[in-house]
Amino acid sequence: MTGLLGAAGVAVAGRLAYFQIIKADDFRAEANARRLSSQKLYAHRGTIYDRNGNVMVSSVECENVYVNPQLIKKKQRKKAIDALVDVLGVDRDYVEELVDRDTTFVYVKRQVDEEDAQILADMNISGIEFEPSIKRVYPYDNLASQVLGIVNVDNAGVSGLEYYYDEVLTGTDGSLSRERARDGSFIAGGAYKKVPAQDGMDIVLTLDVNIQRAAEEAIADAVERVAAKYGSVIVTDPTTGEILAACSYPTYDQNDLEHASNADLNLRVVTDVYEPGSVFKPLVVAGGIEAGAITATTSFNVPPMVMSGDDEVYDVDKRDFAMDMDIREILRRSSNTGMVLVGERIGADNFDESVIKRFKFGESSGIDFPGQSLGIIKERDEYDGASVTSMSFGQSLAVEPVQVVRAMSSIANKGVMTTPHFLKMRAGEEVDWTDGEERAISEETAATLADMMRTVVDEGTGELAQVPGYEVSGKTGTAQRAGEDGTGYQENNNMASFLGFVSTIDPRVMCYVTLDGTAAQSYAATPVFKTVMETALPTLGIKPTR
Repeated sequence: MTGLLGAAGVAVAGRLAYFQIIKADDFRAEANARRLSSQKLYAHRGTIYDRNGNVMVSSVECENVYVNPQLIKKKQRKKAIDALVDVLGVDRDYVEELVDRDTTFVYVKRQVDEEDAQILADMNISGIEFEPSIKRVYPYDNLASQVLGIVNVDNAGVSGLEYYYDEVLTGTDGSLSRERARDGSFIAGGAYKKVPAQDGMDIVLTLDVNIQRAAEEAIADAVERVAAKYGSVIVTDPTTGEILAACSYPTYDQNDLEHASNADLNLRVVTDVYEPGSVFKPLVVAGGIEAGAITATTSFNVPPMVMSGDDEVYDVDKRDFAMDMDIREILRRSSNTGMVLVGERIGADNFDESVIKRFKFGESSGIDFPGQSLGIIKERDEYDGASVTSMSFGQSLAVEPVQVVRAMSSIANKGVMTTPHFLKMRAGEEVDWTDGEERAISEETAATLADMMRTVVDEGTGELAQVPGYEVSGKTGTAQRAGEDGTGYQENNNMASFLGFVSTIDPRVMCYVTLDGTAAQSYAATPVFKTVMETALPTLGIKPTR
């Protein structure tokens, strides 16, 4: 018997040693975890400014409202539910289910305005509790929403520049630890530890809120007026690549994501690809001149119809006679048949090298924005009998508008392509984008094309884009859209566009307008350009040239 008692004593002592020595730290940690309540103190994301210091996005303090069902007394259950429903606007059945849970913590609503949270706090209802949080606010409402993007309830960027510059904008969250009693209530004078949050970095964008607003209003009006599926505008300084405005329509409201479609979140000038149509023609001419295949004075006898592979190509005027046209006249009239002859003169090898590769089509534009498409560009060994001739007037290839803007900046900027970008300053320091600059054509070729494009606006298809007092260089475009079944181009389903810059000799602003899925032609895009320029030119202090 004594032996049995001794053995039992050893066993008990061993178990005590196990609990009190070997596992003591683990049990202590578990007890502390139950006893201590740790809350995250959210860091403020960096503020986003436009180029003139206007706040476009900032962070404000708010409250996450949660309940501790263990503290909600039976007599106050209805009062607690009524308060949460009335002040927060949440569903009653949802709240009833929350307050009946067997837990000490469950969110009711996150990112509640401090005013509403204070109303609840003043009711002093046991079990309704609050956690400090941060949310984004937009002083200009939904202006530039596609560019700026959104964050989730944890303040992480999920789209637009909020996503692209998330690491820059995101700070380091802090924490607040407090001691709780068994029922979940905080113990007065109990353990308390606070680690302050470190806020994120502020950034300044190249956007101008006034130009952005003008672009958004103009494209929205045009889409509705010509019954387009959607439209886009991008405005840049072609000498630096700074994006002054960028938008697509329809758009969305960051404060009403419940009614926003995924498609409307897209900044289509970056994410979508199109056959550019006749806007592409000046780039073909520039490449042809650089390749030595043509000169500025080269002339062609242009028939009313030419073949591109098995397809008949006509001009929009449907003339039935041949005409002698030099390069300037071909661009002025936006002659498809003339451009087919230009393409044939350039040849397939030269076209691939001097147009596609020269202007970096099929490569990233370098823009600081997520989701850029690289277009649909044929490799040289994929060319067929119609490839060069159809690409010569902007078909058989698809590119995103920002890529066209980058390529066209070479014509406006004395032959040097600049990188389209949104970020101007970070943490108070100017960001250098000159590494993305690249000479594409000679200064002489650039000046020649800019002057030819001036003729397009002064006397040709772009006359509706004229801005009184200014020289405007530009090019119209009307590209038929292919059907979804891939059987060919559809009637009355066009991508109408216009790209232009001011002024011809010393450009400081470029604007590219696209209207997709419309029966209208390029004339529908030119008024948008004019409207945007009428705001942009005085805003930027660009003086009249005429």
